[in-house]
Amino acid sequence: MPKQTDDSGSAGLAGRRGRAARNDAAILDAAREVFLADPKAPVAAVAERAGVGMSALYRRYPGKEDLLRRLCHDGLRRWIEEAEAVEAEPDAWKALVVFLERIVDADVHSLTVHLAGTFTSTEEMGRDARRAAELMGRLVERAYAAGLLRRDLVVDDIGLVLEGCAAVRVPDAERTRELRRRFLAMVLAGVAGAGVTGTGEAALPGPAPEPGELNWRWRRPGQSGRV
Repeated sequence: MPKQTDDSGSAGLAGRRGRAARNDAAILDAAREVFLADPKAPVAAVAERAGVGMSALYRRYPGKEDLLRRLCHDGLRRWIEEAEAVEAEPDAWKALVVFLERIVDADVHSLTVHLAGTFTSTEEMGRDARRAAELMGRLVERAYAAGLLRRDLVVDDIGLVLEGCAAVRVPDAERTRELRRRFLAMVLAGVAGAGVTGTGEAALPGPAPEPGELNWRWRRPGQSGRV
C-alpha cells in the first residue's frame, strides 16, 4: 500500500510555501503602492492593501525598516539585472536607451526618490550600489567612446533624467508609462552626440552634478557629508 503520509505531507508543505510566496508578493506589491503614495504610512496600511493579517506581515518583515529596505534592495537588484542584460548589445547607444527604458518602465527610481533616507542600508546593499554604479559607468563610457553621447554629460546626470521620469505620473498606469517614455525620448534626443544626431553640440548649462551630490537623500538624520 502506498505511503500516503509522505505524499500528503509534501503537498501540504508545497501548499504552505506557495501560500507564503503569494502573501509575500502581495505584501511587496501593496507596500510599493502605499509607500509611493505616502512614505510615512504605517505598515497596517500595507497589510490592509495586501489583504493579509499583521501577523503574516510581521513574520516576513519584523519592522517597517525591513520592508522599506527590501523594496529598495529589490529595485537595486533590478537595476543590476537590466544593466547586465544589455552589456552584450553591440550598439552602445541602443544598450543605453534600452536599459533606461526598462528602468523607467519598472519604476525603480520612484522608490529611490520616495524612500531614500528612511532606513539603514546594509553592507550587501552598499556592494550592490557600487556594482550598479560600475555598470552604469560602463554604459556611459561605451556611448562616449562610440561618439554617441555628448561629452559634457556625466554619469550622475543619468540620475537627474530618471528622477524627471519618475516625476511623471497620472492616475492611469499605462498612460504614465507612455508619458514617461515620451519624456525619456525627448531627454535622450537632447544628450545624443553627433554620432546619433549628425549635428554639433551646444554646451549644457550649469556645472555637472558632482560625485555624490545627488545622494543627499540617503543621509540619516544627523549624518553629514557625502554617501
